[in-house]
Amino acid sequence: MHNGKVHVRKDEVVVVISGKDKGKQGKVLRVFPKTNRVVVEGVNMVKKHTKPSAKNPQGGIIEVEAPIHASNVMSLAKIEAKKAKKQG
Repeated sequence: MHNGKVHVRKDEVVVVISGKDKGKQGKVLRVFPKTNRVVVEGVNMVKKHTKPSAKNPQGGIIEVEAPIHASNVMSLAKIEAKKAKKQG
């Protein structure tokens, strides 16, 4: 089990560094410390089949973000710092 500490926080801008969405960037929407996963805006989109409800009377297929492992994302600020350090 993981110790519950994740290197990124909610509302932080991150870049996906590996996987099918490599290179995409977005804001962290949710953090799950126990499973070491994060939900990033516009990344790892999955199609979810929903039944009709009061919120969505039509029902149907909607696209939502699914969690990805925290090791697959890196803070944009950290990447910028690395680039600056490399140049000068």
